Amino acid sequence: MLSLSHCQRIFLARAPTDMRKGANGLSAMVRERLGKDPLGGDAFVFVSRRRNYVKILVWDVSGFWVASKRLERGTYAVRDRLGRRSSCAAQQLSVAELMNILEGIDVHHAVYHRHEGSMGSGSVDAERRRVAN
Repeated sequence: MLSLSHCQRIFLARAPTDMRKGANGLSAMVRERLGKDPLGGDAFVFVSRRRNYVKILVWDVSGFWVASKRLERGTYAVRDRLGRRSSCAAQQLSVAELMNILEGIDVHHAVYHRHEGSMGSGSVDAERRRVAN
């Protein structure tokens, strides 16, 4: 089972990738195009030109993991992350961003709202007093 932690770095390759590549081909791309070490424990995400196929490459203690998913219909919501002309060959993602991509959630126009009124111990006691009155 492939699991990703919040402490692990995740990189999305910004150029579309030939999905015929396996662990060796993808690890060579990580070295040559992304300038990263594929043996460092980071996760590398590759997307096909049609944006309907994703591969994730991760090194663990004993070898490479290659996880892949091909959509039967639709595309992954990565259109604004791929193909930009930039000096950056890879974009760092959080685990939440990767999960959104894999689930088909397009957060391009999403707005983050701060959580007001933290529910710490003081807030819980104040709420209990308000309800009791």
